[in-house]
Formats: sequence, structure tokens, C-alpha cells
Amino acid sequence: MAPLAVTPFTPTGSERQILNMKILIDGASGRLARTQHLPALMQMRQEGGLSLPDGTRCIPEPVLLGRNAEKLQAQAQALGLSWSTDRASALADPEILIYFDASATAGRFERATQALQAGKHVYLEKPLTDTLEQALALHRLAEQKGLRNGVVQDKLALPGLHKMKQLLTSGALGQVLTVKLEFGWWIFDGVDTPAQRSSWNYQKSGGGGLILDMFPHWCYILERLIAPIESVTCLPRTLVPKRIDESGQPYKVDVEDMAMAMLVLQGGVPVQVFTSWSTRLRRDDMLTLHIDGSKGSAVCGLHTCRHQSLANTPKPSWNIAQERQENFHDQWQTVPDVDAYVNSYRLGWEQFLSHVAAGTPFPAPFLAGARALQLIEACHRSHQTRAWVDLPAL
Repeated sequence: MAPLAVTPFTPTGSERQILNMKILIDGASGRLARTQHLPALMQMRQEGGLSLPDGTRCIPEPVLLGRNAEKLQAQAQALGLSWSTDRASALADPEILIYFDASATAGRFERATQALQAGKHVYLEKPLTDTLEQALALHRLAEQKGLRNGVVQDKLALPGLHKMKQLLTSGALGQVLTVKLEFGWWIFDGVDTPAQRSSWNYQKSGGGGLILDMFPHWCYILERLIAPIESVTCLPRTLVPKRIDESGQPYKVDVEDMAMAMLVLQGGVPVQVFTSWSTRLRRDDMLTLHIDGSKGSAVCGLHTCRHQSLANTPKPSWNIAQERQENFHDQWQTVPDVDAYVNSYRLGWEQFLSHVAAGTPFPAPFLAGARALQLIEACHRSHQTRAWVDLPAL
């Protein structure tokens, strides 16, 4: 690997030392690492790193790992970073402390196991693995070796969901009564218009499937905002069975591209979830979360959140003989921006780096990732048996 260029930084009197932390980024040239994780880490480097509780300055040093040497070299040169196509050699480097995986889900269990066996702290994109059994095996291995571990749970830090959390924490909604979550948009099949998602998302062999891809998000959003999931029933469907891949070749879709689910949270709260890559938008955002409570209701998207208190709840009359004149959307108040927004991927990295370097708590260890796999498997089992499936605590 080429020498790593470290961003110069001069500590203040209260910052006793610099900790340069090498992070192996697997799948570095892929969309998720290239457009989300690496920009977050590079911004942190440019600003002089992360200040730890004891005053140490932690500066992340990404090392790019992938299969395409030409792409990696160009990417690394543009960022002033080192790179490698040899995973075994990179994992053997004692200076690399953290392994991060943003490659396709298929093979993630094997890659993460190799990293743990090499003594690296491990941070993984969701879903943690393909199965609950594998996720629990990673958890046990990390515990056995005393290594820090975590899974990406980025959506809660988005402005809209952050404001929803503030409303819930403040008690503005009162007791949560019902929840509705809607997500998705139309993904073109590639025939007349190029698809917006890679073909592996629609193939089981590549770790594809809408439930495996998106339900980890719904799991931590619901459990960290409201309450643990107790049971689920789910109806998945493959609505667009044939697609065109990146090379222009047709292929059959062997995973679901739509799923409707009903969940019950601890305390009996019912949740309605509609998730689809085969729907056309007529709502506020690609993701909307609507919570009705005893003292008010709120609906949020990725960036905005709107609230209607009990005191401001209108009393509409039912009259089918006349078209309605009022606009129900206008009867909600926009929740203002109070806190400064921190990029959700950067926040996750700040929390994990601090967890590794200083032992501060991390909200999403491997066991939280395993919980998502438990929900995913329960959804599929529910569909197979046409029954409700319980989710006991792990």
C-alpha cells in the first residue's frame, strides 16, 4: 500500500495527544462508501479529527479496499489515501484498528469473521448478515475476543426523525396509540429507462430483497423511538418479475419488491408498514412516519416534521354531498429546526470511533443488528405460515 497522507493538525493546550486511527473500508468504490461514509470521514479529517472525552484528538485514516485496482487507485489519489485489493494482507496490518464493510450483503458474514479473527474492531453496514444465526455468531465472536462492534443505524439522525424523537421525548404526543410507516418509490425495470438500483438488489444470490434491505431500518426506528417489537405478520410480493441488468441482459427477480406488514409493539401499539420499490409517490416524502398519540399527532419525512396538538385538532364534519373546502395539510404546524444538523453517517462514525478509542457507549452493537435479522426472518416465516410470529428478546 502507498504511504498514507495524514492531515496536519496542531493540538491546543487541552488536547494532550493525537490518535491516528486506520480504518479499512471494504467496498470503498461502491456507492454507499463513496457517497456517504468516505465523505463523512474525510470531512472529519479536514476539521482536525474527533475530540475524545480525555482531550485526545482522534483522526480517522481510511484505507480503501476493493476488487478494482484502477478504480481504487484513482479514488485514493483524489483523496490522498492508501489502498489495497488484498484483504488478507490489509487485515494482517497491525496499524489497521477498524474494519468497515459497505460491500454487498452476500459474503459479509465471512468478511466480518475474518476481520474479527484478525483482531480488528468491526463496524458493518446493515443488514449485519444474511441470517439471524450468522448475526448471533458474529456477536459471540466479538464478545469472546473483546472487540468493539457495531452496525450502521443512520436514519434516526436525519432531521425529520430527530424532530419526531424530540416530540416523543418531550411528551408532546402523550401515549402512543398507532403508527404508520410508508416508504418507497418506482424503480424502473431497465427496459426503457435505466434502473435506479443495482441488479443484485433483486437477486437472492447477491443478498437482495426489499425486506432484507429495508426492514433493518424499520426495526431500529420503531424500537429506539417507541418500544420493542413483540410480533409481526407480513405479506411480501414480487410485482415486477423481470428486469434488465447493468450489462443490458434480462434477468428474473427472485426476491420481493413490496412488503406490507403489521406489527405490535410492547404495550400493544399497532404499527402499519408499507414498503415498495413498485409504487408511485403521492405523499410528503419517500419515507413518512405518522404517529398518533393521546395528546397529539406528528408526521415526519427525512427532513421535515409536522405536529398537530390535541388543542389544535379540528372537528371536521362528514358530508358526502359537498366537496370539502378545507385543506387538512394546512391544519398542521411545522416543527422548527432547533438543533444543528449533523450528517447521519458522520454521527455514526463519531460514536463508533469514540466507542473504540475511549469506551463510550455505542447504541447499535452487533446484537442490535441481530435483532433486525430476527424481524426479517419472522416476516418470511409469517408469510410462509400465514400467521403472526412473536419476537422474543435476544
